[in-house]
Amino acid sequence: MTTYKIIVNPVAGRGAGERAIPQIEGVLSEYGLDFDLVRTEAPWHAANLAQEAVAAGYDGVVAVGGDGTANEVLNGLMRAKQAGAGTCPMGILCVGRGNDFAYGMGIPTDLETGCQVLAQSHRRTMDVGRVVGGLYPEGRYFGNGVGIGFDAVVGFEALKMTRLHGFPSYLVAVLKTVFLYYQAPLVTIEYDGQAIKQYSLMISIMNGRRMGGGFMMAPQGQPDDGLFDLCIARQVSRARIFGLIPHFLRGTQATQEPIQTGRTRRVVVTAVEGVLPAHADGETLCTDGRRLELELLPRQIEIICQPPEAIE
Repeated sequence: MTTYKIIVNPVAGRGAGERAIPQIEGVLSEYGLDFDLVRTEAPWHAANLAQEAVAAGYDGVVAVGGDGTANEVLNGLMRAKQAGAGTCPMGILCVGRGNDFAYGMGIPTDLETGCQVLAQSHRRTMDVGRVVGGLYPEGRYFGNGVGIGFDAVVGFEALKMTRLHGFPSYLVAVLKTVFLYYQAPLVTIEYDGQAIKQYSLMISIMNGRRMGGGFMMAPQGQPDDGLFDLCIARQVSRARIFGLIPHFLRGTQATQEPIQTGRTRRVVVTAVEGVLPAHADGETLCTDGRRLELELLPRQIEIICQPPEAIE
């Protein structure tokens, strides 16, 4: 029988993780699944628990939380793999703010449907990104994407909000960031033998498709195609930023002149003037970084998800 390690972040979604535990235990038991459930107690605890679960021989590790919890579990699984301990499939049950990691992997945000997905145990093998720099000179893995500049500051601002939750908190944070983060840094972006030097408002390096709970940074992104999807926005006026927002919501920003897209396995971003605020899967990489090096590692982890025909 398949035995899952269920790793719950009890404070995810302002306590939604803790409140979801009775429902998770009940639904998984109804499906006849064998599982052990444990709560995280501190930052990076989920990564350690995931790594230990691989060594203990669990058949799957499930992150219960938001993008940050999923990122930690992914890092634990990758650390186990790099240490030669092997790995195991990863699942996600969504109780967080944005749930963009899960969205990009074809995992439903509804909790009961998510439990059904675990019972069905359909899997695909996902690529994993690795970024070096900022607070992680030794490197940190990510599943959905890295945001540099405007969208990183949006995430930082959304976390400060106490009354709004989910996508509305990100939308309000966007409006605040238009006025807080206007002067973009001068950067060089190196990939595929070319170097772009410009004032860049935002640089998104995607393995998944979405950030901020609804902004389609890479509408055609696939987490198993061996390539990052890049979305680069040069410095524009505040008025133009407002005009671009609907395009990012629809995923049509590539039709707009300030936006450049590309696909690559490796990219290096260096600040020539100013600094780089950045996040990976919503987790802070740096607030004043100078250089970030990113690479995509093809087909690293099995993810438990919906089959393609079930995804709208």
